[in-house]
Amino acid sequence: MTDSAGDYHQSARGRRHSWYGTKASVKRVLSWRVPHLVVRGSAAIVGDRIRRERLPAPAHVKAVRARMAGVTFVMTRPDRCIIAKELYWGHGVRPRAEDQLALDVFAALARTSKVILDVGAYTGIFAILGAKVSEDAEVHAFEVVPEVAKAALDNVVANDLLPRITLHVQGVGKDGDVARISIGDGGSALPDFYSTQMHFDRGVDVPVSSLDTVAGSFSGLARGVPTVMKIDVEGTEDAVLLNGQDFLATNRPDILCEILPGIANVEGVKTALAPHGYRYYRVETGALTAHDELVAEEPFRDWLFTTKTPAELASAGIPSR
Repeated sequence: MTDSAGDYHQSARGRRHSWYGTKASVKRVLSWRVPHLVVRGSAAIVGDRIRRERLPAPAHVKAVRARMAGVTFVMTRPDRCIIAKELYWGHGVRPRAEDQLALDVFAALARTSKVILDVGAYTGIFAILGAKVSEDAEVHAFEVVPEVAKAALDNVVANDLLPRITLHVQGVGKDGDVARISIGDGGSALPDFYSTQMHFDRGVDVPVSSLDTVAGSFSGLARGVPTVMKIDVEGTEDAVLLNGQDFLATNRPDILCEILPGIANVEGVKTALAPHGYRYYRVETGALTAHDELVAEEPFRDWLFTTKTPAELASAGIPSR
């Protein structure tokens, strides 16, 4: 399951990501009240020349209220959660237009869905948004990093959604696989980039099941009903979809999926979707753009895979071109 036998934290990539061990300390200091006032002032001066959502949120802010798709909910710990931090800087929405459009598209599709899946849930924003806009949907969230799953559970509790959202601490991929996942706190923030392909010397074994297997555990009412799912699994999207062929054939879910340049197995994803009549739409600024081919390239990483026609998307309030 791993791409290397070496510990990720000791790899060149891991050390660069942690700023060679300094990132957590630097961001912690910048989250203190006085330094953060300086950060806010500097961000206001330089304007669009800096991505404010990448700056720390103040340590004293314990929760942020999201406002989108006609609903509100809270996301906790913006000092640790990357999504909550973005909502802080975006005043309730994600600051980058394409990132917020992905949420809006998901919400529009979730309104008429009876099953909502969040695969690679991080701290749960898609699952929570789905549960808010569709009050009778069966909602399942899957997160492979135990420390992050704890934060997702905190958000589910904070929004009084325990009866609505089932949180699974597991990976989705190939039946019988096991991922060795770090038990640390991720450094300066809860990690949103860990995957089942990574290896950690200090970790715990987390089970991995196929999409077909986990779908078999859903209620009997979940088969063949309108379904929307989000997949954000840092390069193992092909494993999720290739091992979910029965579910794809039966439910034909609308799929919002991150495709990372240089990491995603694009051909594997295309092979998994090919038998089911899916169309490709890339989530861009202001609208979805139809593509004949799936590509992995910056700056737009999110795609909608759907069997819906452009007219059906338009009737759901989803802009496309």
